[in-house]
Amino acid sequence: MWLLTKSNNKISSRRQIQIKEVKDNILILPDKQFRMVIETSSINFELKSEEEQDVLIDNFQNFLNSLPSSLQILIRIREVDIDNYLERVGESKTREREKVYKNQIDNYQEFIQKLVIGNKILARRFYVVIPYTPLEKNNDFEIIKEQMHLQRDIILRGLEKLGMKARHLNSLEILDLFYGFYNSSQTKTQELKDETFELMKEAYV
Repeated sequence: MWLLTKSNNKISSRRQIQIKEVKDNILILPDKQFRMVIETSSINFELKSEEEQDVLIDNFQNFLNSLPSSLQILIRIREVDIDNYLERVGESKTREREKVYKNQIDNYQEFIQKLVIGNKILARRFYVVIPYTPLEKNNDFEIIKEQMHLQRDIILRGLEKLGMKARHLNSLEILDLFYGFYNSSQTKTQELKDETFELMKEAYV
């Protein structure tokens, strides 16, 4: 993915990841390039019956034929933050009054801890990136956004017909996606939040 190609040069982070800004849930790149990011669920094709597989293949072919533009597919594999999960489970114990439930929570935490010893629990997320390059004379962002929304709606309907759940990432979620790529070691301790996003916007106004 050229957009996520890292560089060893000592230049700004913005130039390394080739992002101009994120506005109204749209990623804006240099040279008047625009991107929308859709997160989707997945389908386990192998678990489907032969008849269901044939239907999926036909629907997928129709989906490809209906595409208004080329697409980019991104699969993100990340380690699940078990420590944070166990911490939330422990917090639920403080709200329990019955001893039997508290013991069950303790047993569950112990089971999870033993389960993950020496093993990484991985989560996969799937994204569809919609590219858009406006005509030379079209520099109005509102028109560009409208055109991209039309493309997005066509793609969302196509994915839903395939039995997949899909949603358009908002501005913070797009930034968080890049934040996770370039700061994977800090995502557990320095989570990107709405307050941070607002400060970032003010910094570049």
